[in-house]
Amino acid sequence: MAEAERIIGTPDITGAEGSGESGPDGAAASPDSAVPPAPDTGATDAGAAVDRSPATRRRRIILLFCVAVVAYLLDLGSKMLVVAKLEHQEPIELLGDWLKLDAIRNAGAAFGFGEAFTIIFTIIAATVIVVIARIARKLYSLPWAIALGLLLGGALGNLTDRIFRAPGVFEGAVVDFIAPAHFAVFNLADSAIVCGGILIVLLSFKGLDPDGTVHKD
Repeated sequence: MAEAERIIGTPDITGAEGSGESGPDGAAASPDSAVPPAPDTGATDAGAAVDRSPATRRRRIILLFCVAVVAYLLDLGSKMLVVAKLEHQEPIELLGDWLKLDAIRNAGAAFGFGEAFTIIFTIIAATVIVVIARIARKLYSLPWAIALGLLLGGALGNLTDRIFRAPGVFEGAVVDFIAPAHFAVFNLADSAIVCGGILIVLLSFKGLDPDGTVHKD
């Protein structure tokens, strides 16, 4: 019996154990080869990467108001200085005829448009502030916080003039003093509003929402 086993040989079962099955050429198949890889669809969940924690929203709101306060104080301080030092004086040339400082009172909208609708523009400015406050409740985007802060600071700057300057409450004339050649005279509040508006347009084109999600139309 021992001689027969020596001649025939014993089957090699060491490689068979743990493999479970073998390929066509007799080689043992690896465990990973039995499971096909998941297809790469290239799709990503943009909203999954957005941090919507209360702390993040609080930081964005703080940034919004910090930008608004800086824009508002710069506008208010520049107007006070212009009224005290430049009003009823000759314009100051900064770049020759290309750029001057010339104090005027504007009863219309930004850049001197619509002087017959002072009260309407006052209501619009107040409405913008309310809308910004509502958007801030779901604000998680850093660029949107900066853009809304610029809009808020500019709107508050001109609204302050509407309320407290002559000829009366909600009919006050805005102080403008930046006078480029061949362009309307404006102030720092107008500049903040325009910069904030341009930034919002760019963010909208990129598909970025105030809550931080990104969508593609």
